[in-house]
Amino acid sequence: MALVLKDRVRETTTTTGTSNLTLGGATATFDTFASVMSTNDTTYYAIVHTANGTDEWEVGLGTYSGTNTLTRTTVLSSSNSGSATNFSAGTKFVFITLPASVAAHLDPASNDHDLNSIISFGNHDTDDLSEGSTNLYFTNARADARVAASTAFDAAGSAVALAIALG
Repeated sequence: MALVLKDRVRETTTTTGTSNLTLGGATATFDTFASVMSTNDTTYYAIVHTANGTDEWEVGLGTYSGTNTLTRTTVLSSSNSGSATNFSAGTKFVFITLPASVAAHLDPASNDHDLNSIISFGNHDTDDLSEGSTNLYFTNARADARVAASTAFDAAGSAVALAIALG
C-alpha cells in the first residue's frame, strides 16, 4: 500500500451518486489507474463533470480497489461543500492530482525558500538519535561501542601500531 502520484493518469467514469467509482478506461494519450497502481494503493484524485452546464466536482484521497475501482476514501473539497458529491448521470473525468491543501507552498515572489516551516533539523544532532538494533545511523554511542583503537608513535611521529576491534 503506497501513495501514488503520477502525471497524465486520466480515465472516464459514468458512476452516479456517492458510491465508489468504476473506471471506464483512459482517454486518448493518458494512462490508466491500473497501469500505475496496485490494489490498496492510495492517490489524490479529482473528478469533474461539466457536460451540459453541470458543475459537479470533487477532490480527495482515494484507494485503488483493483478491477478498475477507485474508492472515495476521504473527500478534501467538492462542489457539495466539502462532502461527497452526488454525481448525476453522464461521463465524468477522473484523474490523479496533487491538491492545494496537501502541497508544500513556497512563495516565489518573496524569494522565501526556507522549508523550516515544514520540518527542521536545526535543533537536532546525532546525540538525539535513539540506539537500537536497526539504527543504521552514526551515533557517538554506536562508534564508542564498536571501535576501540590504540596508537603508538615513534620519535618521528609515524604510527607503529594500530589496533582496531570491530564488534
